[in-house]
Amino acid sequence: MSRIDAKFAALKASGRKAFVSYIMAGDPDYETSLEIVRGLPAAGVDVIELGLPFTDPMADGPTIQLAGQRALEAGQTLIKTLALARTFREDDQETPIVLMGYYNPIYSHGVERFLADAKAAGIDGLIVVDLPPEEDAELCIPAQKAGLNFIRLATPTTDEKRLPKVLQNTSGFVYYVSITGITGAANAVATDVGPEVARIKSSTELPVIVGFGIKTPESSREIASIADGAVVGSAIVERIGMGESPDEVLAFVKGLADGAHSA
Repeated sequence: MSRIDAKFAALKASGRKAFVSYIMAGDPDYETSLEIVRGLPAAGVDVIELGLPFTDPMADGPTIQLAGQRALEAGQTLIKTLALARTFREDDQETPIVLMGYYNPIYSHGVERFLADAKAAGIDGLIVVDLPPEEDAELCIPAQKAGLNFIRLATPTTDEKRLPKVLQNTSGFVYYVSITGITGAANAVATDVGPEVARIKSSTELPVIVGFGIKTPESSREIASIADGAVVGSAIVERIGMGESPDEVLAFVKGLADGAHSA
């Protein structure tokens, strides 16, 4: 059982919904992002999504694009991102970390080497947004064999014909993208999302977590109430981009987490 599986089993046993937060590694610099990531569990975060900065983040909106640029300009690399995770693991062996990003840096590092390094650093799962199920032999299946969950995105356009393919080799949880388009583009609406979550859950026993468009404690609670949990990324990253201190960012995260946990 992976850390991700264990976390969701514990949440289910206690009747709680999950709160998942996204942070871009190295934004605005290595030390600040490490401080924020270290503070996430105490702020109520159940699963950490750690962004891997990349020069061409096609699925991301301006907020996360800028975060990636700031991180890259500050010298963040894949190796430094794994080092950040390794340092986090010195004090926390329980909170799952999902590395989220694009395939190019992983391919450049070498898949076999990357999987060994990620596992050694304490990474538990991967979300690689530009690798469709047709390319599962490239990374998904090797990752599963290495003991890493491979988490897939489902979207409003994932129809009944496509959904089985998306779910085929997915593990850990399913990330439902609540809106069409890029990150941070609109607000998630629970009444729209609920039927879609139910449709996905009828086809899988995996937890379904909803992200994109969640910006307030209220929306975090509303979305968590119709899913197994909520993901917030852009709203948190935006605070970092505005220059808020780690304590201010973490206070904002705690409000979002409290919202999800009250569902």
